[in-house]
Amino acid sequence: MDKNIKLEVRNVTKVFGKTPHKVISLLNEGLSKSEIFEKTKQTVGLNNVNFEVYDGEIFVIMGLSGSGKSTLLRCLNRLIEPTAGEILIDGQNITQMSAEELRDTRRTKLGMVFQNFALLPHRTVLDNVAYGLEIQGIPKEDRYFKALAAIETVGLKGYENSKITQLSGGMKQRVGLARALANDPDILLMDEAFSALDPLIRTDMQNELLAIEDRMQKTIIFVSHDLDEALKLGDRIALMKDGKVVQIGTPDEILTEPANSYVSRFVAGVDRSKILTAESVMRRPEPFVSVSSGIRVAIKLMKAHGISSIYVVEGKSRRLRGILMIGDALKALKAGKSLEDAMIQEPPQVAPDLPLSDVIPLIAESQYPLAVVNDSGKLLGIMVRGTVLGALAMSGQNGHATAFEEKSSEEKTSEEKSSEEKTSEEKSSEEKNFAGEKFEENPPEKTDPIGKSKGETEGKAGNEAGVLPKSSGIPDISGDISNDGIDSGSVSAEAAAKASLISDTGPGSEVKIC
Repeated sequence: MDKNIKLEVRNVTKVFGKTPHKVISLLNEGLSKSEIFEKTKQTVGLNNVNFEVYDGEIFVIMGLSGSGKSTLLRCLNRLIEPTAGEILIDGQNITQMSAEELRDTRRTKLGMVFQNFALLPHRTVLDNVAYGLEIQGIPKEDRYFKALAAIETVGLKGYENSKITQLSGGMKQRVGLARALANDPDILLMDEAFSALDPLIRTDMQNELLAIEDRMQKTIIFVSHDLDEALKLGDRIALMKDGKVVQIGTPDEILTEPANSYVSRFVAGVDRSKILTAESVMRRPEPFVSVSSGIRVAIKLMKAHGISSIYVVEGKSRRLRGILMIGDALKALKAGKSLEDAMIQEPPQVAPDLPLSDVIPLIAESQYPLAVVNDSGKLLGIMVRGTVLGALAMSGQNGHATAFEEKSSEEKTSEEKSSEEKTSEEKSSEEKNFAGEKFEENPPEKTDPIGKSKGETEGKAGNEAGVLPKSSGIPDISGDISNDGIDSGSVSAEAAAKASLISDTGPGSEVKIC
């Protein structure tokens, strides 16, 4: 986002009453809004408001009824005259403009969308959208051309000749938005523009506004009393109470760093899974291995870090190529295959800005970690079930966490369930067969059979969290790798097979963590 300041509000105060300057002196003495009303019967609409709006951002002003948010918005284009303070647009103070200068600024730099639509019922959609251009004296052909483009932008193409009375509430609001866009203003002022709409239509309009903003990069100042709407739309949010701005911040800052108890109560109960993103909860992707490094280096890294999988990248740009599981790596080593042959190509991945609410079903269904990658394919981080559950727990979303765990349990395949129902004898026999088949060339004296002991139990529990036990079961291949800085001891072949088997078929097989 461009950080150029598009609009600046400095020390703006608005008093509704006969002697507003007397009220300002009382405000300077520290009297509250209610105290001033009891004493003077005058209402403080705004009290020393200060903020900046950046070029191209959606800035949401929100608060409860009577907090001053709509009054503030109307002061920005002087539909309501501020009692004191300055309002600068592109460095020009509109509070000092003449009537003619203000009119020109409203026509060229400001567009407004009202809650109650404010459309002309006797006119068609086209004529309503073109109305602002008409009063500017724009020739009919030119204003219709611009109006048709705006109508198409808001998704009403084909309704140009319809009467306003023939439209639904959502369509009427689109006409109001198109009318504002037709003037091509620098700043859009939207006063609770979607609050009168049905929930589904409201959601559609919110998505439409975000899409328009993405295409046109307008500066939008949006008033809302709905916190979920503010969190969805706003790049930054100004939260108001009794005519004052109590906090300005990003949605994440408002939720995680409330300025006072009022803000804390205001955001209590918000579904943070819709606000937190993959980027905000992901882990660093280290270690990872280059596709050109080879299978032995990958095994050594997994052994050194006690992990059961590792991401494979390409080049200095760290472009994601795949994910390599320890079991597949050991089989590839035995068969003489390359790392590229052994890895799982195109592992599950998500964008860094994907909300956690959308991540949850993906990670619940995936047997691998989720890779967080940008548009160019660079590996930015990884997401595992533990980090998602931790983020939900920290934000108090226990309901999500419980549902997530239940879903994970319910979605186990019949193969996984039958694997869990195997007896200890069956597992032991399978492990021995696996070990004999995979590492029969290893000398007998280097094997170290492991029974159903406490150590094995701890190893399995650790592997369910994606971390291999200390006796990781990865064969010692240090003689084949030099100068990698990793000290590796001798590990038994049977232990290697056991670790591979646990990773591939154990109870926690659906949780594969780097």
